[in-house]
Amino acid sequence: MSVIVFTPRGRDYQTKHFQDELYVVIKGSGTLMIADAPHTFGEGDVLFVPAETQHRFVDFTDDLITWAIFWGPEGGESA
Repeated sequence: MSVIVFTPRGRDYQTKHFQDELYVVIKGSGTLMIADAPHTFGEGDVLFVPAETQHRFVDFTDDLITWAIFWGPEGGESA
């Protein structure tokens, strides 16, 4: 497992990850696109992204701060 503070500024340039991922939203709000499906979020929300799934934050506030938590085997828990 690994944990980072993720704070995109202006545009989110993420690519797919090999592990499952959780975002814990500390500050800010916006929309997380997961495989082209929009998920709106705000402070205190927890967002799940399955391994190897395209995702990116869009229309997010300038103050967005999240914990990004990666865990499990490559390919995700469902592999």
